[in-house]
Amino acid sequence: MEKGMRRDLGVFALTMAGLGSIIGSGWLFGSWKAAKVAGPAALLAWVLGMAVIILIGLTYAELGAMFPQSGGMVRYAHYSHGSFVGFLSGWANWIAIVSVIPIEAEASIQYMSSWPWSWAQWTHHLYVDKTLTPPGLALAAVLVIIYFLLNYWTVKLFARANNLITVFKFVVPALTVIGLIVAGFHSGNFTQYGGFAPNGWASVLTAVATSGVIFAFNGFQSPVNLAGEARNPQRAVPVAVIGSVLIAGVIYLLLQTAFIGAVRPDMVGHGWSGINLTSPFADLALAWGLNWLAIILFLDAFVSPSGTGITYTATTARMLYGMERNGYFPQVFGRIHPVFGVPRAAMWLNLAVAFVFMLLFRGWGELSGVISVATLISYVTGPIAVMVFRRMGDGIERPLKIKGMSVIAPIAFVFASLILYWAKWPLTGEVILVMIIGLPTYFYYQSRKGWYVCRRHLRSGLWLIVYLLWMALVSYLGSSKFGGSNVLPYGPDMVVVAVSSLVFYFWGVRSGLSVKEAKVLRDASEELSA
Repeated sequence: MEKGMRRDLGVFALTMAGLGSIIGSGWLFGSWKAAKVAGPAALLAWVLGMAVIILIGLTYAELGAMFPQSGGMVRYAHYSHGSFVGFLSGWANWIAIVSVIPIEAEASIQYMSSWPWSWAQWTHHLYVDKTLTPPGLALAAVLVIIYFLLNYWTVKLFARANNLITVFKFVVPALTVIGLIVAGFHSGNFTQYGGFAPNGWASVLTAVATSGVIFAFNGFQSPVNLAGEARNPQRAVPVAVIGSVLIAGVIYLLLQTAFIGAVRPDMVGHGWSGINLTSPFADLALAWGLNWLAIILFLDAFVSPSGTGITYTATTARMLYGMERNGYFPQVFGRIHPVFGVPRAAMWLNLAVAFVFMLLFRGWGELSGVISVATLISYVTGPIAVMVFRRMGDGIERPLKIKGMSVIAPIAFVFASLILYWAKWPLTGEVILVMIIGLPTYFYYQSRKGWYVCRRHLRSGLWLIVYLLWMALVSYLGSSKFGGSNVLPYGPDMVVVAVSSLVFYFWGVRSGLSVKEAKVLRDASEELSA
């Protein structure tokens, strides 16, 4: 057990944490964004996204049971490949997830700006020209501080608040689906206005990466990052990860179906890409005269994103704590409050970073694609790490051994690579560049430990650097359907990505550390945590 951490979370609480993260602002905006990009074929984007996340989630479920530690998502690659891969993976994941906190607050204020009542006309000035105004930013900042305070004293307070909020999240999406289908469902919307896939099948793939699909499912990480506070992590973590993804996936498919069927003809007259809504589901409810549903949706616009914001405030603090345990950050961020059992210094840093992101990105749509690509970069290490530990045999204890992992892991890596490619150039290149920005921090702290170890870990992580550069190059040379220069035409481009990713997969697995080296890193982290 990690020093100061309390194992207060059971299967239900962890599953609620996963659902609370997945069903956040994504359900309020994801169906609209996906429909704009792919039309009715957005349904396939959700199915594909859910399938890929389940595959990736299975690898992290086994890792979470193997190493039930707080901030686990930023630790596994450190144990399997050393500090260099561990830092890049952790940095990508932390940057992506900590930026979700202000996005959830901004989503609430964006919905608030559409309040239709005469006494609430002042709210229309909170979100103008697809960006939050200074008053809107101020209100969003207040929400972020509330998320912070609900996590500041104890994990039990977080769990109780999140359980209540997550139950509410089930009720409102269900009412939304039923209300829209009963009031104005048009089955013809699935075949008219350009057909089922009006923008081509490539748009379905792009919708997976950039329209909030992967962004929404990112919440599966929460049970993994809270494993250090689970009562029975070997059982609770896998059940919570897979269960939360499957339940949320069904909810998102129903919501997408209801959204497509409820769009009025006048809204889609210029094609699906021409649907411009500020508060998508609430706007549809008002268009069909469902004022009662609109009121509930405007209320839920605070509840659902806030639930995710509260959960991510908890998990990002554990991620930063985990990175300090790995030796990437100052020791102050690894200190646990002796009474309340939470990493308060890490929470303060995350709060500051959240405010920076809030100032840089002032709308939900601006950052959801960036977050998705950044987390995909961290996801590619999971399938490789789990197979590195499999190769170690009995040298590493595995309380959970998922059947078929030797097939699941490479498929998960290939699909994660494909989604990274589908995100379109130049977004892929821009996010990969952001990953490089964190390297000075890594080299500073590694220089204090000695360059011999650093050189060993650099060799073990060479595959990841070459992989990232290769993915940026392929994205640039790829099909114009994905923003590239069309040197690689549509079709062959994805074959190139799939085949080359398998090469990097096997290279990555073979580059893993030895049992002895992995145990040294794990024991050093556990010694700090004990």
